[in-house]
Amino acid sequence: WVQEEAPDVLCLQETKCGVSAVPPEIRALPGLPHQFWASAEGRPGYSGVGLLTKTEPLNVTYGIGDPEHDADGRVVTAEFPSLFVVCAYVPNAGRGLVRLEPRLRFDAAFLEFLRRLDAQKPVLLCGDLNVAHAEIDLCHPRANRANPGFTPQEREGFTRLLGAGFVDSFRHLYPEARGAFTFWTYLGGARARNVGWRLDYAVVSRRLLGSLCDSKIRSTVAGSDHCPITALLAV
Repeated sequence: WVQEEAPDVLCLQETKCGVSAVPPEIRALPGLPHQFWASAEGRPGYSGVGLLTKTEPLNVTYGIGDPEHDADGRVVTAEFPSLFVVCAYVPNAGRGLVRLEPRLRFDAAFLEFLRRLDAQKPVLLCGDLNVAHAEIDLCHPRANRANPGFTPQEREGFTRLLGAGFVDSFRHLYPEARGAFTFWTYLGGARARNVGWRLDYAVVSRRLLGSLCDSKIRSTVAGSDHCPITALLAV
């Protein structure tokens, strides 16, 4: 699928492997020779992201400058001439919301990080943001109001992101699209019944909207409990 899609930048989240454990077939992906991986320090099999590019970035950074969260290997940022591309795997609030407070602290620190980038040049944020922003973004909103990914606090965090000059590219182009999900639990045949959540986003600086060509959810692509999304920009 990656070879057919032929992306200029491929962002991977929840890789759950250290740099040395990246499979050789991923290392050898044609057209993506520049690869940057982050993983959780001392916690193999936890978290992790990868950012793979066709052309070499001007600069690459890891983390968001916050000691509480940077050891988890959740963010890689690549700088290109016209924009920053941020690959992010936002923390899950956990069953019973046991990690909600750390999640909210991450949201606040991450927003400040994105604002700092945006002050320099436009930003494209891609990743598993672990929140369904509005009721239209999950199948059963009423039953999930107290569940991780749909608490008022997490949704408000995403609203603050939008209020800071960023745009949810998919919802900007398809404001009324229903059943547009990117995650389905493996339990109960949820994917076959499209009982899902939209947790994966391509978020852009508002001034990139003139360059936004499309934002797609590739829901037929199997291989994970999440499906890929594709952002198309003319930059």
